[in-house]
Amino acid sequence: MRALSIAATGMAAQQTRVEVISNNLANMNTTGYNARRAEFADLHYQQVTRAGSINSATGSIVPAGVQLGLGVRPTAVTMEVAQGALGQTGGDLDVAIEGRGYIEVTLPSGNPAYTRDGALKRTGDGLLVTSDGHPVVPDVTIPDDTRSISINPEGEIYAYFVDRVEPELLGQLTLVGFTNEKGLEALGSNLYAETGASGAPLVGFPGEDGLGFFRQGYLEESSVDAVREITDLIEAQRGYEMNAKVITAADQMMSATTQIR
Repeated sequence: MRALSIAATGMAAQQTRVEVISNNLANMNTTGYNARRAEFADLHYQQVTRAGSINSATGSIVPAGVQLGLGVRPTAVTMEVAQGALGQTGGDLDVAIEGRGYIEVTLPSGNPAYTRDGALKRTGDGLLVTSDGHPVVPDVTIPDDTRSISINPEGEIYAYFVDRVEPELLGQLTLVGFTNEKGLEALGSNLYAETGASGAPLVGFPGEDGLGFFRQGYLEESSVDAVREITDLIEAQRGYEMNAKVITAADQMMSATTQIR
């Protein structure tokens, strides 16, 4: 009985959807997080009678045929690229990205990674790093005697000192764009890696080639819509329950068949 296996694929699909929704809700307060969406497609069909074939009894063309679907399968879990709201923090090294672009960092392995989490810190040596200690590219070192830091929308970092009137330019933050941001590989810790689907990283200065700007003293909040996620969760739960009822009904039908004397 095909209904058993078909309903099983439906339950597995709804379970995947619930897992994606659960991850979205868990990251409601994650800086720079973009919600994910599970996408599905129907499985192949069993062609009992192919449409357009010749009816052997009458010689006429079959207009529709008999095509029995075999269930559903997940095709992708895509990232919804959307600008999150900007929350004010007042931190000198907190920067939010308004518009497109990622900050490039260097992993311990030496490989590059990309993030929209602008909660930057500095090490004991003054090097500008992420919260996990990954150095920002290009390297920026803040002197020990710095009184305050200013980062303008173009990413230029200025240091102010007690004994000087004019600030000193320490460096400039760049942004990285991708042709297909949805093709980036999520590494965790708010980091992404380049893939063949994302395209090569396009490094530029803020405000150029469609890239966004920096806003000092702000962080980008998660783009998760809690109301939408709860609505989707209820819908997925109902879908799971209905597929479970199909399995129950198919099992009862099989029981009835075996009891025929």
